[in-house]
Amino acid sequence: MKLSTEGLKNKAEWEEKGYVLPAFDREAMIAETTKAPTWVHFGAGNIFRAFHANLAQQMLNNGEDTKGLIVAEGFDYEIVQKQYRPHDNFSVLVTLKANGSIEKTVIGSIAESCVLDSEDEKEFARLKEIFEAESLQMCTFTITEKGYSLVNGRGEELPAVTEDFKNGPAKPESYIGKVAALLYTRFKAGAKPIAMVSTDNCSHNGDKLYAAVSAYAKKWAEAGLVEKEFVAYLDDESKVSFPWSMIDKITPRPDASVEEILKNDGLEDLAPVVTSKNTYVAPFVNAEESQYLVIEDKFPNGRPALEKAGVIFTDRDTVNNVERMKVCTCLNPLHTSLAVYGCLLGFEKISEEMKDEELSKLVDIIGYKEGLPVVTDPGVINPKEFIDTVLQVRIPNPFMPDTPQRIATDTSQKLAIRFGETIKAYEADPALNTADLKLIPLVFAGWLRYLMAVDDEGKAFEPSSDPLLETAQQYVKGFTLGTVPPAEEIKAQLLPLLTNVAIFGVDLTKVGDMADRVVTYFAEELAGPGAIRATLKKYVA
Repeated sequence: MKLSTEGLKNKAEWEEKGYVLPAFDREAMIAETTKAPTWVHFGAGNIFRAFHANLAQQMLNNGEDTKGLIVAEGFDYEIVQKQYRPHDNFSVLVTLKANGSIEKTVIGSIAESCVLDSEDEKEFARLKEIFEAESLQMCTFTITEKGYSLVNGRGEELPAVTEDFKNGPAKPESYIGKVAALLYTRFKAGAKPIAMVSTDNCSHNGDKLYAAVSAYAKKWAEAGLVEKEFVAYLDDESKVSFPWSMIDKITPRPDASVEEILKNDGLEDLAPVVTSKNTYVAPFVNAEESQYLVIEDKFPNGRPALEKAGVIFTDRDTVNNVERMKVCTCLNPLHTSLAVYGCLLGFEKISEEMKDEELSKLVDIIGYKEGLPVVTDPGVINPKEFIDTVLQVRIPNPFMPDTPQRIATDTSQKLAIRFGETIKAYEADPALNTADLKLIPLVFAGWLRYLMAVDDEGKAFEPSSDPLLETAQQYVKGFTLGTVPPAEEIKAQLLPLLTNVAIFGVDLTKVGDMADRVVTYFAEELAGPGAIRATLKKYVA
């Protein structure tokens, strides 16, 4: 069994093995999409294949649309060259359900895969042709939050951005520079309308995309490299919109156990490719069943009727409230809590942590008791039901190969929004008391203990990547497992972190006795091997 147009001709063989195949005329879909494209997606990674491409497939299967989508990869071209095109743009979506069953779907909704490379004249010309099309309604993005940044971690403008600002839209190097150049092509073709929809997992993602694209347009206009009307085009929401969205679906990297299942079915050429940019990509993607996509309904050239595939279209305030509900209360804080303590306690799967009495209680209390009183109710999704699904179905799913180590990535960048917003909400509500927040400070203490890179057994481990890791670790270098200095000494050494609003969202020394509580917990977790477990047992009741 080969994942290709030719290999899929023997439908009976695939269906006998339990694969759900595209239920539409793919050849006709490709022809129609190529001729009059409506949807382009930037970012050819796992979340795209598991979510966006599957949405398009549902629409095609149900007869709600006759066109698929076009994907473009602008960071790691080998994803397209070594996985998409060799498999004729097919992929296999393996949905891992909490009841232990799996669903295997051959995704065939991708009509064309492109390389966003301005140095490749043929590839870039094809994308320009797509952007000139009257039919193009929207571009969606999953390029990660970092993809919209024009500066490095130190706030310095990236060299490629500097060059692009200077050289204009002809052959930009940077990702957003290339996107801005394509929008300039659309402007030159008659200022045609389009929606630029970031579906990356970050707050106010549409604003981040707009700010990045607009920066190029303004620099180019100032230098006389483009017409000043191009800036006005991007600023006119009746021409170009940048809707906000909230996306939620877990798609861990392709797992060896899933690969083995597909191999046993007889599927060939499954070996994942590790590209020269260290991207791990396979012909299949494994993902959880739960998914949410909420988008601000602002599409100046129309849009596919994706509400028929479960997408929620609403206003900007509601998108913002859904995002706050998820990020500040109902999912992300729980994930981060499990990530920090999972690493410290030696867990390798998030789902295994939910079998742990203390850890399951930890997230239960943070979610329902500490977070829910200040949750933002968006109206379109019930917050309690959302947490119920997270804690009872999604995180405990033993078939999801997600790890605390993956989720612990960039923790210093996450604490402020995932916990700081709850603290601020408590401070703003006269009926609530921050002294009632017992376990959020325990997560903070756990992160400080995590920075020591020594687990609860006293063994060294490698912390996940984080832009502030080395800086933050300087403040815990003086601590040794088994030696507990006086509280005043601990607090003095940790003070630059405890007062860092960028990390925690608030100055912990100005929130009642929260800083002292964090210091107390940290001191107890320093006592020696087993101290972290003992501290959890003591406070998670």
